[in-house]
Amino acid sequence: MTEPEAQEAVFAPPAEKSDRQRMRRAHRQAAQAFSVTASGPEAWGWQGRTLGRRAGRWWLRLVSAPADKRGGRLWDGTAAADSALPRSVPRPRLHDVTEWTDGTSAYRAERSEYIAQPAIQAGGPVLTHDVDLPRSWWGDLRTALAATATVPTDRQAVRQQWIDRNFTRFLGTPAPTIGSWTTGHGDLHWGNLTPEPLVILDWEGWGLLPSGYDVGLLHAYTLTKPATAARIRSEFAHVLDTPEGRLGELVALAQLLQVTGRGAHPDLAPHLARRAQHLTGTPVPAPTAMTS
Repeated sequence: MTEPEAQEAVFAPPAEKSDRQRMRRAHRQAAQAFSVTASGPEAWGWQGRTLGRRAGRWWLRLVSAPADKRGGRLWDGTAAADSALPRSVPRPRLHDVTEWTDGTSAYRAERSEYIAQPAIQAGGPVLTHDVDLPRSWWGDLRTALAATATVPTDRQAVRQQWIDRNFTRFLGTPAPTIGSWTTGHGDLHWGNLTPEPLVILDWEGWGLLPSGYDVGLLHAYTLTKPATAARIRSEFAHVLDTPEGRLGELVALAQLLQVTGRGAHPDLAPHLARRAQHLTGTPVPAPTAMTS
């Protein structure tokens, strides 16, 4: 997952008016390039880094980065997922891509299949209401994650170097050497999942990660809703109740503790700390120590 700066609204337009105007102008340029008309509501990504809108039967998504920082894992992740993952993994199909720069900013526009059903959680990754999903939905999610795990890749969604630098800082216990890596989504949360029929959205960050990380991350984003969190633990006991799965969950908790230490998701922070202490038996460091 990425390491964003703190912002009160996690999926929101850029703070600067000039950046909002720049992104909207570039999105219109992308629509012209694909000969489509964007008419749906705006859907902004983290800190306005992306902007998506419905355009008829398509979803038109724009990604922006400083021109000298274009490329990398997140830049082409959607296209890489579309070509590498089996069709048994339910996701929007990517149909077209174009890139350009305006001198200071680089842009990548993606024309994908429009998914009619909204995500389970709007506006952010943290679950704000318990969800009552049928057994078949949970089975489909297990099947999709298992199919994703079989895909060979050299894309690294979570790095051992990050764990070495930060695990002790955020969890207060020695950093482990991860022995079990698997291919996963990398940002599995309720804003990237639809109700039945299941579709998994936003594959830009997929790649190798510790076994149990995806499920651990989804569980962490659910901790404010105990009933649904308990359902995850039940449906994925075969993952979370293993030594490898617990390590993956701890890595996910450490990354979210970094995010909350920067001011995001303040209501989630104490739940993350309690879950981490439950798994390790060690209180997490004080938040003031984590922001330095």
